[in-house]
Amino acid sequence: MIPKEIFKKIRFIEITTSRLVNTVFAGEYHSVFKGRGMEFDEVREYDPQDDIRDIDWNVTARMGHPYTKKFVEERELTVMFLVDASGSGRYGTRGKTKSELIAELCALLAFSAVKNHDRVGLIIFSDTVEKFIPPKKGRRHVLRVIREILSFKPRHRLTDIRAALQTLNDVVTKRSTVFLFSDFLAEHYEKLLKVAHKKHDLVAVVVEDATEKDFPAFRGSLELEDAETGENFTLDVSRNFKERYRNENEKRKTARDSLFSSVGVDRIEIETGAAYIEPLIRFFRMRERRFR
Repeated sequence: MIPKEIFKKIRFIEITTSRLVNTVFAGEYHSVFKGRGMEFDEVREYDPQDDIRDIDWNVTARMGHPYTKKFVEERELTVMFLVDASGSGRYGTRGKTKSELIAELCALLAFSAVKNHDRVGLIIFSDTVEKFIPPKKGRRHVLRVIREILSFKPRHRLTDIRAALQTLNDVVTKRSTVFLFSDFLAEHYEKLLKVAHKKHDLVAVVVEDATEKDFPAFRGSLELEDAETGENFTLDVSRNFKERYRNENEKRKTARDSLFSSVGVDRIEIETGAAYIEPLIRFFRMRERRFR
């Protein structure tokens, strides 16, 4: 039985994202995430406009005049969502937590995939893989995926992106389009990221809160709790602290973006409370220009 609150959230997300899929994102998804090759369709009589390399010489010999093989785009895709469910996902200061924003983004992409008859699968992780849903087609399946993301209660609070990437590499054998949703406050996942990107079309979706980049306007002492370790501590906020905080964040971002660039992983950066339509469309248009 789905709790009423979760049911309302699912219904709201379905209505909101379905409208976007049918209007703003119409054609964007299809033009970017095309099939990963061509598959044989039929043999037909040769036309002078056809590529001579596609002539089927066996059929040509039997029929006494040229026949050519016709190929069509292998359109059907597998789309995998790797969703970070660690403790930091419950943080958000702009109306939505990072976890709620991730659920909405997944829904938008999942309904786009369903509209194009693609399969959708899910891996939820903390410092271990906590849930794996094999990829399937259909609206009902997508609603299950969204429900899991919204209602899932992880057993662990820490983050280990390696666990998700290792599972992806082990269990998803067909080349897939993979969206990795996280704030990427993690380390030592570089090697497995490279392996995953070689096997799949991997996109990093960085979901952050504005206060993680620039500390809020406040001076004095703060009592805080680490969302992942549960540790309580006192923080002395001064002007020097804010500068150090901003500089440390810039260093972390530079290292992360440098890693993505070196591996060849595309990224989308989205903040809680900020509109996500423009960043997604910019991403779609960038991919479209690259593959044109």
